[in-house]
Amino acid sequence: MSLFVQKFGGTSVGTVEKIKAVAKKIAGFKEQGHDIVAAVSAMSGETNRLIGMANEIQDTPDPREMDVLVSTGEQVTIALLCMCLKELGLDARSYTGTQVKILTDSAHNKARIQDIDVENMRKDLDAGRVVVVAGFQGVDDDGNITTLGRGGSDTTGVALAAALKADECQIYTDVDGVYTTDPRVVSNASRLERITFEEMLEMASLGSKVLQIRSVEFAGKYNVPLRVLSTFKEGPGTLITLDEEYTKMEQPVVSGIAFNRDEAKISVLGIPDSPGVASKILAPVGAANIEVDVIVQNVAADNTNDLTFTVNRGDAEKTIATLEPVIAQLGAREIVSDSKIVKVSIVGVGMRSHAGVASQMFNVLADEGINIQMITTSEIKISVIIDEKYLELAVRGLHTAFGLDNPEVGE
Repeated sequence: MSLFVQKFGGTSVGTVEKIKAVAKKIAGFKEQGHDIVAAVSAMSGETNRLIGMANEIQDTPDPREMDVLVSTGEQVTIALLCMCLKELGLDARSYTGTQVKILTDSAHNKARIQDIDVENMRKDLDAGRVVVVAGFQGVDDDGNITTLGRGGSDTTGVALAAALKADECQIYTDVDGVYTTDPRVVSNASRLERITFEEMLEMASLGSKVLQIRSVEFAGKYNVPLRVLSTFKEGPGTLITLDEEYTKMEQPVVSGIAFNRDEAKISVLGIPDSPGVASKILAPVGAANIEVDVIVQNVAADNTNDLTFTVNRGDAEKTIATLEPVIAQLGAREIVSDSKIVKVSIVGVGMRSHAGVASQMFNVLADEGINIQMITTSEIKISVIIDEKYLELAVRGLHTAFGLDNPEVGE
């Protein structure tokens, strides 16, 4: 008998019929003798509906009241799921984040979990009940309802698994695992049987939308085995783990190709060459809560500097507005932007022990006639900034070159 924490996302519980199907899936695990804690999201579209109502009342809704409002979506789902389980003859009990006491800090709309009280859940599991917990929410020391940010139900599931020392945290979604790249771009992408936390974290941060980044970080920190599965299709899914035997095995050089369309390039040109100019430019950007990704600095022929960096596409105009007074003060020549770019990355722990990976990547792109604008690397990833019109060509070429194509799937 095992203890599984099963997280079901909004698409998995989007209708009453889908909630009934989730209840049947849970019942199947109970019949096999397993203990189940289910963490569920709001029904698909419900959180957006609630946010829309708030925006009709306030241009900038009060953060505390927003948490009170949007947390109700999950409360609906936990009650309906427990009713479905009871109809199947199972004993089940629902808990909001406050009732479990998922203790968080007080950062409304983006709270972080500090502790979870497992006593009542343990009593219910010992009594043979299915425990159903509202994802995405918690409570602070003052009793205020808090939420963990969009996608926070993944983090709830992982945190519950860590606190309960579950055998596995199973993330049920609308895809049947983690793929070598987006199957909508490469039709013969392969489902990965296993992947390390490190690789999954890189892929999530580089554009893969399968799991919320914070949930992967949490799972890696507490060594919670994660499995991504489809709610609507049977299969083994993808196991994400720190398994030492697995990491010692011979790894493929590259495990996946990630990409991100949400990129814009900002270039500050003709900056007088003096110590600290990069800080003088990037510090105001950070202070404006704008995340900077890839950074390249060059010394021009006239001994001035050019500083180029990327930000989220939606932050491009805000970045320029933030920097205009700084540029004038520094005496730089101009600031230009380009929103027609994308980031393409190769990821794999096998890159640590293989030489020539970067040159192979660059050769593939060169053979396709794709110009590389910027490059950034880590131990297990190489990312390049390229023109957005070459995105699919680059991903397909790299996917084939690194042996990731599924031979059982036709183009």
